[in-house]
Order: sequence, then structure tokens, then C-alpha cells
Amino acid sequence: MTKRDLSGISRRDFLRITQRFGMSSTMLALGGLTGAVTLPQLAAAAGSTYDKRHAKEAKFTLRHGAAGFNARNLMIERNGILEFIRDIEERTDGELRIEFIGDNQICGQLDCVSKTQEGIVDLFSASTQNSAGGAPYLNVLDYAYMFPSRAAQYHFFYSPESNRILREPLERMHGLKFLFTHCELRGIQLGSSWRDKPTVTSVTELAGTRNRVTGTQLGRIAMELMNLNPTPIAWEETLDGLRQGLIDGAETWASAVAYANMSPVVSQSVDLRFFCGTEHTAMSADSFDKLDGHLQDAVMESSYLAQIAAQYANEAALINTVGFSDPQMPGTIFAEHGVRNAFLTAEARREAEEMCSPEFVPGPWEQWRERINNWAGGIDTYSEIHRIAREIPADMLAENVEPRRWWRG
Repeated sequence: MTKRDLSGISRRDFLRITQRFGMSSTMLALGGLTGAVTLPQLAAAAGSTYDKRHAKEAKFTLRHGAAGFNARNLMIERNGILEFIRDIEERTDGELRIEFIGDNQICGQLDCVSKTQEGIVDLFSASTQNSAGGAPYLNVLDYAYMFPSRAAQYHFFYSPESNRILREPLERMHGLKFLFTHCELRGIQLGSSWRDKPTVTSVTELAGTRNRVTGTQLGRIAMELMNLNPTPIAWEETLDGLRQGLIDGAETWASAVAYANMSPVVSQSVDLRFFCGTEHTAMSADSFDKLDGHLQDAVMESSYLAQIAAQYANEAALINTVGFSDPQMPGTIFAEHGVRNAFLTAEARREAEEMCSPEFVPGPWEQWRERINNWAGGIDTYSEIHRIAREIPADMLAENVEPRRWWRG
């Protein structure tokens, strides 16, 4: 397979190009290059992209804070960001321009949400779990084993019912419009101390280990019930925590391990699938409301295209780039670093589900469930999402989920 190779371009040279043509133009130019990319090639492509994007004066320029995303990792975890920027600018004939600010330059996983709410940026991309600290309603996605598969996740986000259950309460409570997301399910990524141990086959084998947890409150409940000792550590510090043995593992998803350069210190990727790993893009409702009607329509249509792009591209990248498959593709990130995939049987996942899900162990969830339901206006959020997630066959592949314009009811 042909991969983009940036090894011939130093970080300093890359930054020079972004300073000259802007991060957005450079990133979009990279999207059209394959193979070994040279500095002159990238500079020429970035310049051409810049000229095209600035051929006319924009009516609105929106600032997009994108946590730790850069040229390399946007090609590993395919979350639709570049497709959204490219499409919205072309769709509006340059009336809307996006100023992409990634690589933690303006905000990180934990504070992109607050900087969007404060008006420092207009859009942001980060995981919903890390964003739940500033927008607690996002916990609605994190009930344990509510989603049985990535297909079920995509089906929900395309569903018009996601408006009343997720999008409308999020906008009312936190001033954010949920635009699109990539979909994976979280497991436990074990550090180097597990490299010489047998491949994990049951969550009970992880009992007593210490594992990093994100900002989601509901994820902690599930981990406590499975005896996984949730340990709050910032995403940016997780790599060092695994390397130094301060934690045994981290709850996150496969492509996050690959894009964050954690693969060298991860030995096993345990596919628990116990709650969402959703790297979403959201927009300030105030910024959206300032746009003319036809531009608001364009934002929604470009979000729809980005959602489709994330759905198809990330499913392919998991196999061809990350190496999250059995058998593992040679030359993938996991294969090169010796990361073993611990794919659990349906019975083993059921064992974990019975240990921690609201369906089987309702008590520990009651306080948060009642709180989220009240925020949603009395909707039984867990039951409703659980039902929608099972409207499709259990074995449906994620790439076969039908895209729908969710806002059209």
C-alpha cells in the first residue's frame, strides 16, 4: 500500500511552511500528496492551495482548535476534519474559511471545549470523553456497553433521534452544536510490563491493575465495577505514565494509540469495547447563529460529508494503517511495534458487560442516570440509545451503515 512519508521534512521546515501559508492550507495540501513527500513538493502544494483558498475575501473566518492533531496523525485516525474544511470552503465558494489550529497550539483535549464556549475558537475537535469535563452532558454517550459495535455508534449519530437525545440538550446546556465524529469503542491498552505475558482473554485477568481514565464520569463507574482502578491522568501525560510504569494501562481506543505515538510502549490492545471512543467536532452555537441561513445549511451538509468520510476512511485505516485486525496487516503501526490485539470472544465481552453495565448492575449508575435524564428533559437516555443502537443487525459492518441527514428528521 502507498503511504504518505514525511520523514524527509524536518519539523522546523514543516513549521516554516505553515508560517508562510497557514496550517489549514498546508494540511489540505498534504491531503492530496502520497508517497515520499519532499520539501519543495509540500511548499508548492501549500502555495497552490493557499492561492485557491484566498482567491476571494471570506465573509466569515472561523477558528478551529484541534487538540493534538497534526499532519501525521490526521492520516492515522481518520476523523473527517480535513474533509470538512475542504468541503465547507468549496461549498460556500470561499465565503466561509476555516483557520485550522492543531497540535495543541491553542487548546488541548481537556480545554478545547471551554475555549469554544468562551469564544476563543469557533469550532473544536477532541474526544467527547475528555470534553465532558466542560460539557457534562456528553456523559450521555458513556454508559457501559450501550453500544455493541462501531456500526451501532454510526447508526445512532446518523439517526434523527440523536437530535432530541444528544444534540439539542448539548446545545441548550452547553452552547455547542455536535457536528460529526469518528467512532471506536474503548478498551485497555496495556503497557510494556504486559509484553511477555499471555494475551489477555478476560477482563478478570486485569483485576487490580491501574489504568488511566479520561474526563468522563461514567467511564470511571464502569472501570471501578470491573476492578480496573481508574486513575485520572491527562492525555498528554499518558505516554510517560505507560513508559515509566506509573500505570499498567490506559482506557482508550486503537487509533488513538497509533496517532499519539503510544505504540512503542503498548504491548496489548485489549478490545473490551466497553464505552465510546468518539473524537468529535463541535461548533459554538453562537458562532453558528451568526452565519447567514445558506451558510448554516452549508455547515450541516459539510458535516454530513465529513461524517461519511470518517465512517469509511477510519474503518479502512484501522486495518491498513493502525493494524487493528486479526490477522494483522504487515507494515501497519501495531505490527511494526509488536502491539498484540487481544480480541475477546463474545462470551468474554458478555462477562465484562454483566460486571458493569446499567442493564445488569443498575445501582451505581442511578445518580448519574437521573441527572442526565433530567438534563435531557425527562428522556430515559440509556434505554433510548440502547434501543436505537440495536435497530441494526449485531454483526453489521460499520461501513455498511446507511448515512442519513440526521437534522432533517
